Amino acid sequence: MESRQAKRVRQALALMMMAASPLPLMAQTPSPPPPEEPILPDSEFEARLPRTGQADAPLPSIDEWIDRQMPQPEAARQLPPAIEPREDGELAQPLPPLDSVQVPLQVATDNDPGEKTEAVRYSVAIEGFGKTGLEQAFRDSSALIDGGGKADTAAMVQARAHEDEALAVRLLYSEGYYDGTALASLDQAGDGALKAILSVTPGKRYRIGDIVINAGPTVPPGLIRDSLPLKTDDFIVAAAVEGAEANVGVRLPENGYPFAKVGQRDILLDPATATGDYTLPVETGPRGSFRGITTTGEKQAFGADHMKVISRFRPGELYDSRKVDDLRRALVATGLFSSISVDPVRTNEPGPDGTEYVDLNVAQEAGKPRTLAGELGYGTGQGFRAEGTWTHRNLFPPEGAVIASVIAGTQEQGASGTFRRSNAGKRDKTFQTGIAINHQNYDAYEAYTLGLNIGWSRQSTPIFQKRWTYSYGAEVLLTNEQVVVDPATADKTRRTYFIGGLPVQVGYDRSNDLLNPTRGFRANLRAEPEGSLQGSFSPYLRATFDLTGYYPVSNDLVIAGRARVGTISGAKRDDVAPSRRIYAGGGGSVRGYGYQELGPKDANNDPIGGRSVNEFAVEGRYRFGDYGVVAFVDAGQVYESSMPQFSNIRYGVGVGGRFYTNFGPFRADIAMPINRQPGESKFALYIGIGQAF
Repeated sequence: MESRQAKRVRQALALMMMAASPLPLMAQTPSPPPPEEPILPDSEFEARLPRTGQADAPLPSIDEWIDRQMPQPEAARQLPPAIEPREDGELAQPLPPLDSVQVPLQVATDNDPGEKTEAVRYSVAIEGFGKTGLEQAFRDSSALIDGGGKADTAAMVQARAHEDEALAVRLLYSEGYYDGTALASLDQAGDGALKAILSVTPGKRYRIGDIVINAGPTVPPGLIRDSLPLKTDDFIVAAAVEGAEANVGVRLPENGYPFAKVGQRDILLDPATATGDYTLPVETGPRGSFRGITTTGEKQAFGADHMKVISRFRPGELYDSRKVDDLRRALVATGLFSSISVDPVRTNEPGPDGTEYVDLNVAQEAGKPRTLAGELGYGTGQGFRAEGTWTHRNLFPPEGAVIASVIAGTQEQGASGTFRRSNAGKRDKTFQTGIAINHQNYDAYEAYTLGLNIGWSRQSTPIFQKRWTYSYGAEVLLTNEQVVVDPATADKTRRTYFIGGLPVQVGYDRSNDLLNPTRGFRANLRAEPEGSLQGSFSPYLRATFDLTGYYPVSNDLVIAGRARVGTISGAKRDDVAPSRRIYAGGGGSVRGYGYQELGPKDANNDPIGGRSVNEFAVEGRYRFGDYGVVAFVDAGQVYESSMPQFSNIRYGVGVGGRFYTNFGPFRADIAMPINRQPGESKFALYIGIGQAF
């Protein structure tokens, strides 16, 4: 049995704990304030002060202190001193409300302020979401659940419960349950642990009643209403309403209203019918037509005249914000600006068909035009290779770039200079000319080459993926190369070739992404009539055709395939410079084999190239989050004949990993040859950006 003194100590501790406990979670009915006591007169206040020099009064005993601090019912005060209330009488009292459970704050002792206190543990129960479908969304954002069932103090548990009450109500409102309520309470189990209970009452779900749009006339008349995909009797879902209003804000500028503003909606709820009448104010502003471009900025990359070349609209055309966004993206793609903005400006001047002319103001700030880049790598059959590039992107405005490049490697060395003008007289058209001197020393050939080239092209970029691409131009090569005279003996000699060519390339792209396609296909044809410029002209044709396709089996799995055929027609193999022959093997060809490793070989087992090729590949690409795995089979062969024979095909198999980023996947593949022949690589590793094809 507990002694009287021990019980008194327990009661005192309980009083102190109750005094330190936080406010209960649920709001309680406030008790009436105590009556104000009269202001104590100065004379009485001074009379109550202890006299100077008076000894301190003795401290009260713990029994006296408890009796003073614990008001007792009148009947209890009259009990004889020898009679104590039965302890089991406390068990007969009703349980306290769930929200009034008091748990002591966890505090360090005075003797050890740094002492770690025991965490408060709790469990969570959620009731009432029912068929709303919101419980999982609540669990994903719940402060109680995120806490993992532990908190430093009971006050922290209560604070999390208050947050979850508000979260539940917000979720209910977002789905149209405007009568919904949520109440959190705490219960204390026998072992001292807490249980947080969230009780949700969704109530009725409201639907859209009448839809009213307050706006001026538009062309066509129903433009705003047709752009607002809301219907009477739809549930009032916040995301759907906001999305519908955003669609209005997008569609109006796309149809000639550059200054349109969507106002603040008003939804008048009727609890009797569980409906809400929806009203949306819209300021359309004037209907506009394009006129011109102006540009501002202290440091400009180029002027408005070149911006007109880049733009896809003409003066007098109906204003369309999509063409404005296109101009902004094209200016960003030049890489010449540190900041750029394109905004419509009112002119108050009449335009065609009752419109008002609108100018576009381009606020620009030129960025640093110079770039210094480097590249370091290693390839099987290619050795180590380092390349440094210096670029001035706007040395000859507008967009006249000069590029200087140096290559240093174990098997390749060289230098080149290039002039390139982007958007040369026409949007997306590039002019380029350059000179290069190069030395290559591979197993297949050794060549010292001087080349001149000139060309025009229209190619895809990461910002603008084009359906049709092309390039055409001319090149002249002077190359001195080591040639195998007799493959049976591997005897070699050196020859000089003077070659002229007219390369042409056409591409068609229906894939959905430039670096990571998951559906569609691509086709590319390259043809280059060329020939010797020494003595009598000896023409021949070098041509290749590539076809790739992508099929999504599911959201996570894509099957990709590739096929390539190539030919050199009109000349014997020995009449074609070794560096201009056809080779296969390597990361962009048949993986599992070294660079240029497939095809005819000489007595030293070195490749000597051929006049035709066929290649095939299939990949299974599985993605999970930002990562992916790939399994693949590659196949191909090079032939001495001008047409592929589709015989003696060699195979390579492998696996790879992918890490997906915003601009494309990083790729790492490892492959090995099937039925490996003497001198062939045991395996090969390929690392790059973008998929293999």
